[in-house]
Amino acid sequence: MIEDCRKFANYFRRHWQLYLIFLLPGLLLTVIFKYLPMLGIVIAFEDYSPFLGYLKSKWIGLYNFQRLFSSTEFLRLLVNTLKLSGYNLVWSFFPPIILALLLNRVKSGFRRKAQLIFYLPYFISTIVLAGMIRLFFSPVGPINAIFGTNIDFMSEPGWFRTLYIGSGIWQCIGWSSIIYSSTLAGVSQDLIEAARIDGATIMQQVRHVELPALKPVIVIQFILSAGNIMSIGFEKVYAMQTDLNMATSDIIPTYVYRLGLEMGDYGYSTAVGLFNSVVNLIILIAVNAIVSKLNEGEGL
Repeated sequence: MIEDCRKFANYFRRHWQLYLIFLLPGLLLTVIFKYLPMLGIVIAFEDYSPFLGYLKSKWIGLYNFQRLFSSTEFLRLLVNTLKLSGYNLVWSFFPPIILALLLNRVKSGFRRKAQLIFYLPYFISTIVLAGMIRLFFSPVGPINAIFGTNIDFMSEPGWFRTLYIGSGIWQCIGWSSIIYSSTLAGVSQDLIEAARIDGATIMQQVRHVELPALKPVIVIQFILSAGNIMSIGFEKVYAMQTDLNMATSDIIPTYVYRLGLEMGDYGYSTAVGLFNSVVNLIILIAVNAIVSKLNEGEGL
């Protein structure tokens, strides 16, 4: 390992120009579109006016954050965001793993056709998907026609999270399973064949051969998913939102949109968005630390 590192270091010193050429476009895009916009955080501490700009807008310190924490809507927004993100993580995380395990057990010809069917919904745009949900679950839609009911699902707050999470699983299960299917494709067939010869059932093969191979990928995916628990997609929620389901559909990103773009309260909306990002960062660090401790305890 040390010898390989030395060889790479020597090679890098001789050909650093090539690495710079390849890395420069990505670095520039990252700096321009990721780091430079972070300067806008200062708006959260100002009574910002687009006509005055950053430098001339009135500095108000933590006033916007005081408004947020004293707001009657703050707790409702935080609970709605955590519930929707948490339920979505719990219910959406395991179906792609199960699908990958199932597809790994079928013949390659059928597997390719099944993968194509499962991948297709991912390419439906968010707005089109929200329109399909509104159409299928309207009072005169096919779902009510099948069950002989007359429920306006989109107007019922209790149905919003179910429709949001269920449609998300249907849309993303195939695409999300790609990384797991790729990992399973690299599992040694000799191990699986040895397990079969030893009399292992399918469930035992999955438990002792395939899941251990998937574990590193599952851990990484879980950390990434948990780290984005407060960054739930704004577009789909907003497209499915109605005045009657606001009790459960109103979350922090939609609140920021209303404040910033509809009401023009840029300082306050930036403060809300900054709070959301800080909570997201804390959760990511905590989950990463917990997973690291668990891996250390297992001797990994």
